[in-house]
Amino acid sequence: MFRTKLTNFYKLFSQSAGLLLTLFCGMSASSFDGVSAAELVKDPMFLKQGDGLEWWSTDSVSVSRGAQKLCAQTLSATSEPWDAIIGLDGFQLRQGENYTFTIGLTDGQGQTIRALIQEGQEPWTPYAELVETASANAQEYQLDFIAGSSSDKAQIVIQFGGVGKGSQFCLNKVSLADEVQTVSNTSSDQIALHVNQLGYLPNGPKRANLIHPSQTPLPWRLMADDGQMLANGRTQPFGFDPSSGFDTHIIDFSKFKKSASGLRLEIEGVKSDAFSIDDQLYDRLRVDAMSYFYLVRSGTDISSKIAGKQFVRPAGHVADQSVKCLNTSTAQKIYGKAWSCDYKLDVSGGWYDAGDFGKYVVNGGLSVAQVMSSYERALYFAGSRSKLLGQNLLRLPNQSANLPDVLAEAKWELDFLLRMQVPKGKPLAGLVHHKIHGVEWNALPLWPHKDSVGRALHRPSTAATLNLAATAAMGARLFAPYDKDYAAKLLSVSVTAYKAALKNPDLFAPNSGGQYGGGDYEDEDVSDEFYWAASELFNTTGDKTYLESIKESRHWSSGVFKSTGISWQFLAGFARLQLAATPNELSQEDRLKVQKSVLIAADNFIAIQKNEGFDIMYKADEGLGWGSNHSIIQNMIVTAVAYDLVKDVKYLNAVRSGMDYILGRNAMGMSYVTGHGTRSSQNQHARIFAQNIDPAFPPMPHGALAGGANSWPSDEFAIEKLKDCAPQTCYIDDHRSYSTNEIAINWNASLAWIASFLTDTSKD
Repeated sequence: MFRTKLTNFYKLFSQSAGLLLTLFCGMSASSFDGVSAAELVKDPMFLKQGDGLEWWSTDSVSVSRGAQKLCAQTLSATSEPWDAIIGLDGFQLRQGENYTFTIGLTDGQGQTIRALIQEGQEPWTPYAELVETASANAQEYQLDFIAGSSSDKAQIVIQFGGVGKGSQFCLNKVSLADEVQTVSNTSSDQIALHVNQLGYLPNGPKRANLIHPSQTPLPWRLMADDGQMLANGRTQPFGFDPSSGFDTHIIDFSKFKKSASGLRLEIEGVKSDAFSIDDQLYDRLRVDAMSYFYLVRSGTDISSKIAGKQFVRPAGHVADQSVKCLNTSTAQKIYGKAWSCDYKLDVSGGWYDAGDFGKYVVNGGLSVAQVMSSYERALYFAGSRSKLLGQNLLRLPNQSANLPDVLAEAKWELDFLLRMQVPKGKPLAGLVHHKIHGVEWNALPLWPHKDSVGRALHRPSTAATLNLAATAAMGARLFAPYDKDYAAKLLSVSVTAYKAALKNPDLFAPNSGGQYGGGDYEDEDVSDEFYWAASELFNTTGDKTYLESIKESRHWSSGVFKSTGISWQFLAGFARLQLAATPNELSQEDRLKVQKSVLIAADNFIAIQKNEGFDIMYKADEGLGWGSNHSIIQNMIVTAVAYDLVKDVKYLNAVRSGMDYILGRNAMGMSYVTGHGTRSSQNQHARIFAQNIDPAFPPMPHGALAGGANSWPSDEFAIEKLKDCAPQTCYIDDHRSYSTNEIAINWNASLAWIASFLTDTSKD
């Protein structure tokens, strides 16, 4: 989210017993095992006989050792799962520590087993549980959990009763490691294959990475699910990749264009995760990423019919319908002088910003702008091909008869932004309050409707005011065909806000170190916000006054595309994209100038991408910053707009290859989008989606983007666990690491935009 969001937040985290975290199913032999984790099972692969802790069984079970496996068989019929058990005793667990539990099942097709880590005495408190059914092929299953209490008598038990006599299965691995799995930064001799775990488009590039110390090309094979070889070739040695810390090779199998599922790459006996080649590859990702916003709505019940039973909850923060300003004493501490107001505002609705319950205009502004931009992009560059322009695509409540789903979701946030404006007749009228959140931080997990911390409006800021001006101007032109009155209201509010900002050009949000219950979103350079607001007003109205303001800005002729991507703090790049791609009344000369700057930026990002071993559109060897996944996607969006402008396939293919990193082709070998890929982020920092902390809460929803690797983490957990990490490996899938693993609406807005682009261009 942003760098100053409370460095001591770690101290507020709560712990619970029996905490189920990440379940990774069907892990392949390519799963990277350079881990900083101590193995607690003395013989996890069953390589030795009679060494260390020994497995026991109930009377109804026969246990035998095979070649690198342990098998169990029922001697009689049983009625309940716990009537047939094998187990291993004597493990020590430490409260608050992370553990990884892994089992490998084989030789038991159809046999259901229940594997638990539990207290070895009454009341047999469970710490983690896996319930799986063995298949014909060997499969591994894995989950991470946090010990809610300490124990020196924990045990592993595997229950498989409730079946007839002679039922059996075998284990080829049982592992309990005492730390969350992270990539080792010192081992350069590991071998692993990393692919886009979702897959590849038939007409697009298909590239993967082999981590291998060899400096010579190695033979690879593309294998079908039935064992047939579909293609083969040799790797292209890249050499040492500073951003990952590994020697790597590139595997390019782009010439294979047939649609298929269950594909794997294979090199020297190492297999990749299974993946697909499919021109509908990103359809579900678009829906999931865009439907995420409904789940983080404030002020409304979340319906089980729409979101599913696990996400249902009552409306949160209904008291936002009447909120006071900060008291003068707190304002004095934050701003260095007293400030308050004599009114209350209805600031209900909107989206919760990230893992917290704050609602911030500057981050909400960029988020809703990119949601609307995805719609506008489809309108002008995809047309009838894009389902994004219609209804019944997203998981939303019933909308009006003709309003597209994307605009209906955007309206929920726009309405909140409108409510944050200072009323007429009041001091600073027309300006916009910077944010609303609790007056102190609250612990997680927490249901929003149970949040008892008082909430307050913070002082208006020029940046927030210009965010409203820009987004309302965008909405005015997009909602006009569906609701003229609402569109007119948006334009009026936009003009009022812009004029108020001109009168108050330097009312900045300060940096308070995140001490008062929410993030600061501080920004003392609002020249980019002025540029953006004037650009959107010009795009909507064609008024030359706004064009004059645009050309007077230093951003009109300067470079506006930073290597670290578009962000809430620097919006000039987004404004430039909007000027380049939105139909407006720029002269031909000015339009070409603006569009050329986008093409130059895209070419620069492609040049960076070619020098990165994993095709990242980001100069990662210098380090990856807070929310790096968002930054990478923002650079991909610039390149995607370049494709829209000139239809040069080099831009399209660069975006497609760039997406590989987000979905598993990275040093971690994991997808950063929950539910999309063999191993995806599951334990992001969040108060609502906190099943990893308390099973009573919802899990992280599919389509949620994790912040990603951060070379300069600020939470205590990551600082301790990720010392001396190579840039790509400075990430840990743990709720305690908010500086590498938070969720945020601006991050998901960029993911939704790029997923929509990839869906609409999948057959290009």
